[in-house]
Amino acid sequence: MKRIGILTSGGDCGGLNAAVRSIFYRAKEKYNLDVYGILEGTVGLMERPPRYIKLDYGTFSGNLIRQGGTFLGTTNKGNPFKYPMPDGTFKDRTTEIVGGYHELGLDGLIVIGGDGSMKIIKEIANKGNLNIVAIPKTIDNDVGATESSIGFHTAVDVATNALDNLQFTAASHSRTMILEVMGRDAGHIALNAGIAGGADVILIPEINYTIDGIIKKLKQLNSYGIKHSLIVVAEAVKQENGKNSTVKFADGETRLGGIGSYIASKIMNKTNIECRVTTLGHVQRGAPPSTQDRILASAFGVYAVDLLAQKKFDRMVAWNDRKVVDFPIQMGIETYKEVELDDSLVKTALALGIYIGDIS
Repeated sequence: MKRIGILTSGGDCGGLNAAVRSIFYRAKEKYNLDVYGILEGTVGLMERPPRYIKLDYGTFSGNLIRQGGTFLGTTNKGNPFKYPMPDGTFKDRTTEIVGGYHELGLDGLIVIGGDGSMKIIKEIANKGNLNIVAIPKTIDNDVGATESSIGFHTAVDVATNALDNLQFTAASHSRTMILEVMGRDAGHIALNAGIAGGADVILIPEINYTIDGIIKKLKQLNSYGIKHSLIVVAEAVKQENGKNSTVKFADGETRLGGIGSYIASKIMNKTNIECRVTTLGHVQRGAPPSTQDRILASAFGVYAVDLLAQKKFDRMVAWNDRKVVDFPIQMGIETYKEVELDDSLVKTALALGIYIGDIS
């Protein structure tokens, strides 16, 4: 093995640059490999010539380990098996990705992505006989087979910091401050940040709630002489009628958003409680990586290079029981990690008197 590639795929998050840095140092220091950073994910391998940068020590001499996002660029649009073309048609461009891999003379490729990216690239690898290893990253922390994914801790830190700031203005005006956080399908960010940030109500998509249940909690606080409160809600939480709150953008895409405003309007219509809503959005993705994410990303990067060097392909690195391990990529794809009712943090929230939905 002489030359390996790295690409980041899907949504960005804190810790990606730390992972790329770690991969480079392990590959160069231990195995004297050339390391190519593929630009804009699989798009860089589609283009001719393929778009990449050859990484060297100078690449990492500055602030990259502290920088959010990914300096290589990424994409989360367009399935390569059905890629949208300028004329409105769709084309299978996976053979171009396979061709780009071979044109660069890569002996292996490390893919840093979520479950969707890993599934697509695994299929491409099977089709084109590519040697791949995957590193899980997702702020939602919903990839199976790993306790933590790169980006999750940073997103939680950002949400917790927002709750810290909102508490002061909530108390100043005797208001209920509602914080809407990301969480496409799972409520891990809301649950973790809600506990850390002292929220009074935590709403996650895995547990049903009622507006009356929320109001009951707020009135209980009022009976204690506490006139302000904090609510954190994951963007995927549904309205009481079971519908998603969504926003349609100018590009035609419909995305999750607006559940915080929905909760606020329902509370204010039924009570004299004044609410204000803050939506964090992509602040959770682009923030400088937390200490935990820098460490996790570094450990994952080292282990991923070792897997390639040992010719252990089609594997995903994971964090379990305070150490890095590896599993078949398929395990990360087929197992989905949502918040379960018997989760220790759910029990913790209940024990703290937080309203988390209609469970006892």
